[in-house]
Amino acid sequence: MKLHEFMTTKTERIDGDKSVYDAIERMVDRRIRSLVVTFPGKETDNGVITARDVVFKLLAKGLDPNGVKVSEIASKPLMCVDKDAELTEIAQVMQKGSVARVFVCEGERVIGVVSLVDLMSATLVGRARGNGLF
Repeated sequence: MKLHEFMTTKTERIDGDKSVYDAIERMVDRRIRSLVVTFPGKETDNGVITARDVVFKLLAKGLDPNGVKVSEIASKPLMCVDKDAELTEIAQVMQKGSVARVFVCEGERVIGVVSLVDLMSATLVGRARGNGLF
């Protein structure tokens, strides 16, 4: 099974100078769990902010989301896999990094994202096709 068959190709971005409140608003409004963080003047230097980051690094500590910039809690650099990566390789990257998603990159450009649920979905599709796990 090819990565493009199950990765999410639409990724949302947010400027690192925005407040975490802006990130929360975008994630809740679009019902997503992560945003690619861009940094002014650094086109290929991206990070990620996740729902987990917001809850664990900010809300659990009682910090005001309006007073904290996205760049202050974003994880950097992005964990990327090549667009031609095998599913087992992606699962190993996630396991090694203890992350729930990795981004699919073509060179320095982010072209998609793969989550744990995407990998599980791919497993079901692979089985239905008679291809085994992956």
